[in-house]
Amino acid sequence: MTDAAVRPTTPATSTRTPVGGAPTAPHTAAEAAEGRIDTERVTDLLLGTWGDTRRQAREMIKDPALWRDDSLGMDAHRERTLSQLHLLVQNKAVHRAFPKRLGGEENNGANIAGFEELVAADPSLQIKSGVQWGLFGSAVLQLGTREHHDKWLPGIMSLEIPGAFAMTETGHGSDVSAIGTTATYDPETEEFVIHTPFRGAWKDYLGNAAVHGKAATVFAQLITKGVNHGVHCFYVPLRDDEGNFLPGIGGEDDGLKGGLNGIDNGRLHFDQVRVPRTNLLNRYGDVAADGTYSSDIASPGRRFFTMLGTLVQGRVSLDGAAAWASAIGLIIAVTYGNQRRQFDSGNGTPEVTLLDYGKHQRRLLPRLATTYAEIFAHDEFLQKFDGVFSGRLDTDADREDLETLAAALKPLSTWHALDTLQESREACGGQGFLFENRLVGLRADLDIYVTFEGDNNILLQLVGKRLLADYAKQFKGKDAKQLAAFAVGQTAGKLFHGAGMRQLGQAVSDFGSTARSVEKGLRAEQQHELLAGRVQQMIADIAGRLRPASKLSREDAAALFNENQAQLIEAARAHGELLQWEAFTDAINRIDDRDTLTVLTWLRDLFGLQLIEKHLAWYLINGRLSTQRGAAVSSYIDRLCARLRPHAQDLVDAFGYGPEHIRASIASGVEDDRQNEAAAYYAAQKAAGTAPTPEKKPAR
Repeated sequence: MTDAAVRPTTPATSTRTPVGGAPTAPHTAAEAAEGRIDTERVTDLLLGTWGDTRRQAREMIKDPALWRDDSLGMDAHRERTLSQLHLLVQNKAVHRAFPKRLGGEENNGANIAGFEELVAADPSLQIKSGVQWGLFGSAVLQLGTREHHDKWLPGIMSLEIPGAFAMTETGHGSDVSAIGTTATYDPETEEFVIHTPFRGAWKDYLGNAAVHGKAATVFAQLITKGVNHGVHCFYVPLRDDEGNFLPGIGGEDDGLKGGLNGIDNGRLHFDQVRVPRTNLLNRYGDVAADGTYSSDIASPGRRFFTMLGTLVQGRVSLDGAAAWASAIGLIIAVTYGNQRRQFDSGNGTPEVTLLDYGKHQRRLLPRLATTYAEIFAHDEFLQKFDGVFSGRLDTDADREDLETLAAALKPLSTWHALDTLQESREACGGQGFLFENRLVGLRADLDIYVTFEGDNNILLQLVGKRLLADYAKQFKGKDAKQLAAFAVGQTAGKLFHGAGMRQLGQAVSDFGSTARSVEKGLRAEQQHELLAGRVQQMIADIAGRLRPASKLSREDAAALFNENQAQLIEAARAHGELLQWEAFTDAINRIDDRDTLTVLTWLRDLFGLQLIEKHLAWYLINGRLSTQRGAAVSSYIDRLCARLRPHAQDLVDAFGYGPEHIRASIASGVEDDRQNEAAAYYAAQKAAGTAPTPEKKPAR
C-alpha cells in the first residue's frame, strides 16, 4: 500500500476559473472574505468527552503493524488480525471497561471511545476486538458474578482465552427470544445440557468461532423442572489446547464474506454438551442444585430485556465507528476534489477543480454536515451510556432511554456510512475504485454494520413503539372532556402550523429574493419546529390509526400494526434525525469564536435544511410549508454549499486524522503534484513558443 505523504498546505497553482460555467468562489478559507474556523477547537469538539482517549488510540494505530494489509488472502488476514489483538493487549488498549482489581479501569465511556478509533486501522481488527472484549468478555462481566469474573476474566483480558459470542442463530437473528438452542438442567449431575435440536438453531456468524475461539458465551432457553424460563447465557468451553473441538461440539467456517475477512466467522452446534451448573452466568437468574429457578426480576419479559440491555455497548460503538468511517471517506473525497481538475470551458481556460462544480458540492457537503451531526450526537449518547454503566444514572428509566437512543442512532449512522463511502468513491472516479485509496475496502467492511447488533429496521421499530408508548401516556387520567379538547387542539395545531409557516414566509418576503427570505425564515428555531413537528404529527397520526387495535382480535390487531409498520419506522428515523440536529445545535452553542460559530452554523443549517428537503413532500402535503417556500429550500441549500466550499478542507481536516490514519494516495497531495506538473509543462511550452496551435480557435 502506498503510504500517504503529508497533506499540502497550499492549493493548486491555479485557484480560479472565472469563466466557462465554473463559480468564482474562493477555493480555500484563506481566500474567503469571512474568517476561518479554529480547526483545533473544532477537533476538540468532535473528539468529545473522551478526546484524550481518542488521541491515545490514534497515536497507537500509527503503527503499521495494526494496519489492514490488502495483499493478504482470507487465512493470512485472519492470522494477522489475531496477532494485532495481542498488540492491543500489550498496549493496554482494551481493558478500560474491566474491574480495577483485575487490571482494568472501570471507565466505560473511554473504553468505547478507544475501541471506535480502531476502524481507522482495520475494521476487521475493530470488530474482532469487539467480539473478544466487548461481547464475549462483556457477557461474562455484565451477566456473571464475582466468581465468574475471577475465574475467566483474566484469561479473556490477556487473550489466553479467545472467545465467541454465541447468540445469533441461522434461523433467528434479531428475534433473540425465539432462539432454538436449549440448556436443560439435570439435577442428578448438577449440569446443564446444551443442545441445538435442529439446523436452524445452529449458532451462526460468530467471530472467533471458525478457528480461534476456545470458549463461548452461549445463549439458550433455560429449562428446569419442565419449565422454560427464557433465554440465559452460559459459559461453554469449545476447543482443547490443540484447537480441536471438544466432545459434542461441532462447527463450520462461514468462509469468505463481503467484508471483514480478517475475522474467522463460523457456525457452532451442540449435541447434548454438558457444562457445570456454575457455568450459568447468573447475575439475573439462577438455578439451585435441586433445579429450583430464582430471579430478582419476576417478569420474564423484563428479565430478558434487562439481560440484553447490559450488552447495548455493541450498538453504541457501531454508531460511533460508522460516523468516523464516514469522516475518513469524506477526508479522501474532499481532499481529492480540491485538487483534481476536469473539463474547461473550451475557451482555453484552466480546467475546473472538481469541488467548484455545484453538483460535486451537493454530493459531498450535505454528507459532511450529517457526519458532524452524527459525531456530536454520538458524544451525548456515549455520555448517557457511561452514566448508566458507571452506576451514576442507573435507573430503569435511564436504561430504557439508553436502549432507545441506541436503537435510534445506530441505524442512521451505519446507513449513512454506506451512503457516504459509496458517494465518496464515485466522487473520486476511477481513483476511488483502487484499493490503495481505501474507499472500496471501507465500504465493503462497513456493509455488515447495518446488520450487526440488530437489523436497522427492527431497531427503528423499537424506537417507534417507544414513541407510541410515550404518546399514549399523555392521555392517562384524562376524562372525556379533556380528550375532546386535546383532539381539537391537534386539528387546530395542524392548521396553525400550515398557516403559520405561510405567514412567516410572507412576513419576511420584504428582505429581498425568495432564497434570502427562506434564509431568514428557516433558521434554527424554524428548523427545529419543522423537524420536531414532523415527528409529533407522524406519531399522532399512527396512534390514531392504531386506536381500534384494542377492540380487534390478536390476528386483526397484528395485521393493523403491520399496515402501519413502514410509517412507524419512518417516524422513528425522523426522531433520530431530530436528536442529531439538536446535538449539533448544542455543540455550536459551546463555540465562542465568532468565525468558527458562523461556519459551523452554516453547516448545521445545511444539515437541517437537507433533512427538510429530503422530506419535502411530507411538509407540503401536511401544510407545514407553502409550495413557494418549499421550492426555495433547495435554492438555499445550494447557497449554503457555495458558502461552505472554501471551508471544506478545513472542515475535514478538523476530524483530526493524520496521514497514517488515512493512508490513501489521492489524499496525500500526489494529485496536487500531478496538476502542478502538468500546469508547469504547458506553461513552459507556451513560454518557449513550442506549444502546438489548436485547430479550433478559442471563442472571443
